[in-house]
Amino acid sequence: MESFDPKPMLTKLAGKSIGETRFKYVMEPDRLKKVRVVVVNDANGQQRTKLYPLQVGFKKYGQSGIEVSDWFPHLGGCIDDIAVIRSMWTTDDNHGAQVQFHSGRHMLDPRVPTIGAWVNYGLGTLNENLPQFIGMGPRYFDRSDGHYLGPAYDEVKLKIDPKNPLDYARPEGDITSAEQLLGFGLVNRLNRLSQKNYPNDAALEARIKSYELAYRMQTSVPGVVNFDTETEATKKLYGFDQKETKPFGQQLLAARRFAERGVRFIQIMHGSGAAGAWDQHSNLKAKHSELAMQVDRPVAGLLKDLKSRGMLDETLVVFATEFGRTPGSQGSNGRDHHPYGFSVWMAGGGLKGGIAHGTTDEIGFHTEENPHYVTDVHATLLHQLGLEADRMEVPGHKRLEADFGHIIKDIIA
Repeated sequence: MESFDPKPMLTKLAGKSIGETRFKYVMEPDRLKKVRVVVVNDANGQQRTKLYPLQVGFKKYGQSGIEVSDWFPHLGGCIDDIAVIRSMWTTDDNHGAQVQFHSGRHMLDPRVPTIGAWVNYGLGTLNENLPQFIGMGPRYFDRSDGHYLGPAYDEVKLKIDPKNPLDYARPEGDITSAEQLLGFGLVNRLNRLSQKNYPNDAALEARIKSYELAYRMQTSVPGVVNFDTETEATKKLYGFDQKETKPFGQQLLAARRFAERGVRFIQIMHGSGAAGAWDQHSNLKAKHSELAMQVDRPVAGLLKDLKSRGMLDETLVVFATEFGRTPGSQGSNGRDHHPYGFSVWMAGGGLKGGIAHGTTDEIGFHTEENPHYVTDVHATLLHQLGLEADRMEVPGHKRLEADFGHIIKDIIA
């Protein structure tokens, strides 16, 4: 509601209780029952009934005239390349929703593979010297991805540091490349001997692959996160000239460079904190203004860079969140978690641009037109990558219908 789905009614009714307004129906028990509570009576994840005004203005951008928050002016300039989905919902009212957005499963359910793991599993590798699933930035709660697919399908966590981009990849001691290769060869032979005795040990197979890949990555990864070959104009596009935007800009430029080299799935989290810096239960206006500035220019730079290089048509960018924020205030100047209706956007990869799909009600409480559970984003992403979501299944692990999701056909070009 303060990013890509303006709700002026909140400002008009500011200070009133939802029950005093014509929108009191949004609080009916039947409309709230799909949320599954993990921590009963938790301080957060509650309904806040005193309506809180919008904390930011909106402008129309591009030929499409889609309204975008003043916190995201650079992304507003890219809106004709973006498909905004304004009707997302989930079922977790707390930060397990992060797990749910990636896997489709609630925190109370067994852990299952994430969308990154399924893409890795379904498509395989384009570059034997790089991991096919990369993660950058903070990550909370469940830090695994492969689960029953095996640890070989977990993300590989990287840092923007050419000298040490991957933890534990380089030996601590001062040894030569020849000595290191000798050690790798010995470890590999021992692992292969063990594999004969334990042919179905997924962890052992993952360990063998990780050692082999780690050795190759020692020379391939540092060059990708070294930006010396990039022009100053490109670096400026990503915000390298501004201390607030440079850290995230570096991650996004690295993402483009990894994508150029065939990495299938790149996952970047922004905002460190107890459960993520964007979790503004108080001081929302001040903090979201600051955080939006950190991401707006770099993300817009990524879209422009991909487009100028002819990569946007075959690269799919997803800008998403775990859930939305409540129409009502928490305390005097914050908003609580809100799973019933929120926005994400997708761009490139054969999708339409300049489209706003789906709606929430006038105060941004519930989805109304074209509601989409989080796995609908997964299904759409897989479809655009040439995979069928309902075929992403392995023997012995029956998936639920909700795990597969439904393709959001209206945003496909």
